[in-house]
Amino acid sequence: MTEPALPALYLASTSKYRQQLLAKLTTRFHTARPEVDETSLANESAEQLVRRLAIAKAQAIAAGLNAGLVIGSDQVALFNNDIIGKPHSAENALAQLRRFSGNTVTFLTGLALVNAQSGNIQVIVEPFNVSFRSLTDAEIMAYIDKEQPLDCAGSFKSEGLGISLFSKLNGDDPNSLIGLPLIRLNQMLLNEGVNVLFLDEHKGGSGLL
Repeated sequence: MTEPALPALYLASTSKYRQQLLAKLTTRFHTARPEVDETSLANESAEQLVRRLAIAKAQAIAAGLNAGLVIGSDQVALFNNDIIGKPHSAENALAQLRRFSGNTVTFLTGLALVNAQSGNIQVIVEPFNVSFRSLTDAEIMAYIDKEQPLDCAGSFKSEGLGISLFSKLNGDDPNSLIGLPLIRLNQMLLNEGVNVLFLDEHKGGSGLL
């Protein structure tokens, strides 16, 4: 008796950070860039924003498929009720990290899994708190110069030298801080009948759609 074919897995992101995280669970996935407007809506909270965009990104890819499971994710940093995005420049990164010095920042990561065949949607928002130690301008500038975290919300890479900026981390899954809550994703996959422990990595591989 042959085992039933497992649905193909798609990551609705070309982020190298999310690809590296998903590869911890399985290398049997494809990646695709979703065409989604990430502008926040009027009166939309940070939690509502990442939830909506995670779903929208997954659905954007699922719309072109007959079957498969599509992962969508979006992340923002929240500080003093302000949504903090990617700095895109060293000057903005310096300003962000100056604000964070000696304070705690909450990162919200929206995660959605869409079944392209059934239309079923699973979605959660995972919080993670990062407490920064008191930082001097010299430390901040040295960090930015060494790691260039200009494409990272909050202006740091927690998986790299950014860990030197912190005094404490508080959350259920450190992977969520990098952009993909693997513990919650694994449960979503199990809910769809996919157990990564039994995937045969030699029968497929990652690829760009």
